[in-house]
Amino acid sequence: MRIDAHQHFWRFDPVRDTWMTNEMDVLKRDYLPEDIYPLLQENNIDGCVAVQADQTLAETEFLLDLADKNEFIKGVVGWVDLRSDTIEEELEKYSANKKLKGFRHIVQSEADENFLLQDDFCHGISLLQKYGYTYDILVYSHQLEKVIDFIEKFPEQPFVLDHMGKPEIMNKKSWDWENYLKEIALHQNVYCKISGLVTEADLKEWKLSDFKPYIDFVLEKFGVERIMFGSDWPVCLLGSDYADVCAILEKNLPDLTAEEKSKLWGGNAATFYNISS
Repeated sequence: MRIDAHQHFWRFDPVRDTWMTNEMDVLKRDYLPEDIYPLLQENNIDGCVAVQADQTLAETEFLLDLADKNEFIKGVVGWVDLRSDTIEEELEKYSANKKLKGFRHIVQSEADENFLLQDDFCHGISLLQKYGYTYDILVYSHQLEKVIDFIEKFPEQPFVLDHMGKPEIMNKKSWDWENYLKEIALHQNVYCKISGLVTEADLKEWKLSDFKPYIDFVLEKFGVERIMFGSDWPVCLLGSDYADVCAILEKNLPDLTAEEKSKLWGGNAATFYNISS
């Protein structure tokens, strides 16, 4: 089973979606399952994981409703307030829904550089494993140093680093990113999504070869057992179409065996998110 491990759905709301700047007009419309399903079929993708884009419980309910109505949505990474005094009650409530696989917080937008290390947030993270939930780490590359401290607190919690930790591909800066990722990859409970690369490159003039050093590095450090493909659709439309995103990975891969490719293109996502069919 080939799985897109990272994409989004939304009904556009100009009041809520203020993160969409004037340069992001292509995103300012509804993006729903009927929009991505033909793209998945055209690119031989069997299913996807829908990831939160808004930090509300309404967002989690919205994605779960879509997953309930669309079999190809294999899992949902939702949002819940991990800092809440009632976090365990929320996790208990959601545990009945088997398509809810884990949670994410948009840490990249938090002003506090120590957000991941806050006691209340860490308390919420400490409860996830009890309910079988994963956690997606979304940060900019300059925040990766704190990620190292964060994951060291939870050696058994399944984590996945979104968008490869957002290397500065357009500026060809990689030294800090490489050093931080090298440390993060030592933790066997942390996976890495090869996703969101186009939006870190030159949106108008990127080349396939721009991404190869970063993909090679992640493959070397995490190994073929802990990496997974994600399109970041529809955000990827800022610089490419769906087929281009697939091609970036396919054409920059070294000579992997068929078994290794199957892990990268879906097997690892199925393992990490506990997707059986």
